[in-house]
Amino acid sequence: MRVIVTGGGTGGHIYPAMAIAKGLLARYNDIEVLYVGTKDGMEAKIVPAEGLDFHGIAGKGLPRKISVETVRTAGQNVLALWQAKQIIKRFKPDVVVGAGGYVSGPVVLTAAFFGIPTLLHEQNAFPGITNKVLARMVKKIMLTFPESAAYFPSQQQKIEVVGLPVREEIGQIKRQEGAAAFKLDPLKKTILVTGGSRGALSINKAMIHVLTELTAHPEIQVIWATGRATHAQIIEDLDKSELNWQCEQWRIVEYIENMPQALACSDLCVCRAGAATLAELSAAGKASILIPYPFAAENHQEYNARVFANKGAARLILDKELDGPLLGDSIQEIIFNTFLLEQMAARAKEIFEPQALDRILNLCQQTAWK
Repeated sequence: MRVIVTGGGTGGHIYPAMAIAKGLLARYNDIEVLYVGTKDGMEAKIVPAEGLDFHGIAGKGLPRKISVETVRTAGQNVLALWQAKQIIKRFKPDVVVGAGGYVSGPVVLTAAFFGIPTLLHEQNAFPGITNKVLARMVKKIMLTFPESAAYFPSQQQKIEVVGLPVREEIGQIKRQEGAAAFKLDPLKKTILVTGGSRGALSINKAMIHVLTELTAHPEIQVIWATGRATHAQIIEDLDKSELNWQCEQWRIVEYIENMPQALACSDLCVCRAGAATLAELSAAGKASILIPYPFAAENHQEYNARVFANKGAARLILDKELDGPLLGDSIQEIIFNTFLLEQMAARAKEIFEPQALDRILNLCQQTAWK
C-alpha cells in the first residue's frame, strides 16, 4: 500500500498527520508513506526531523482582504496544484489522507480528480474552510468532535467520528512518576498552566496575580510554562512583584519537554483550546480552564472549548474577559472542591473515545481497498 498524508500550517494539523503517517508505517510491513506539505511551512522542518519522507510544494492561505497579495497567493496555489499532480503521478498512491491546512487542498483535490480514494480528518469542532470545500469530493470524513457533523449536512453518509490521536504516553504514566519528574509532592493538588510553546501573554499576566493569591496556600503546587516568547518578560515581572516565585511548591519554566509527566501529576489545567491539547486532556482525564486563542482561524478554539464546557469538563474564559482576579476565582472554585474537580476530570475522560489512531488506520486501509 502506498499512502500520501498531507497537512500543515500549524501544529494542530501537522502532529495528527504525523501520527497517522507513523501509525501506518508501524502497523503495515509492505507500505510506503509520503508526507506532502508546504515547502516553507513548519512541517518542512518538523516532518523530516521525525524520519518521515517529505515533499514540499507551493501553497499559501488566501488573505482575508483582496489585494495584490491575493493575486500572488492565487498564483502559488495554482502552482501547488501542478506540483501535487506531478507527485501523485510519480508516487501512485492507493489512498490520500488530508489532515487540514491549505496544503491539503491541492493534494486532496488532485487525488480526487484522478479517482484516487481520499479521506479527510477534521480536528476541530468548527471545520476549516479547506475541509468544508473538499468534503464533497472525498470518500470519508473523519471527525474529532461529533458536533462537527452539523457542518457537513449533505455528507452525513461519509462521516466517521474517530477522535484525535495523542502520544501513547498520555494517560499511561503514574502520578508518582510525573511528580518525581518535577520534584513535587504527588499527594498535593497541582495546577498545570501553559499557553503553548511560544506562550500566551494574557494567561501569563493573569497568572502573576493568581500566584499572589496562592502564596497563602502552600498545599497547592503549580507547574507553569510561560512559553519561549514571553519567558524573559514574565520572569522580570515576577522579580518586580516581590513574589518568592522560586519556592518549593512552584515550578516556573520556559517550556515543558515532558508534558505526559506534567499531565500525570496535575489536577487542573489552564490552557488554550487547540484540538490536540483537548485530546490530551481527555486522554489524561483532567479538569481544565480553557482560554481559547482569539485569533485562531474561524475562531475554532472557542468552538472546541464550548464542547468541553457544555459537557461539564471545563470552565471557559474568553481571552478578552481574562484578568487575574477572574482566573484566580475560577481556579480556587475548582481546585478546592474535590468533588467538582473529580467530576470534571471524569467528564473530560468521556469526551473522546480511546484508540483514535486505530480507527483512523482501519479507515485508511478500508478506503484504499475499495
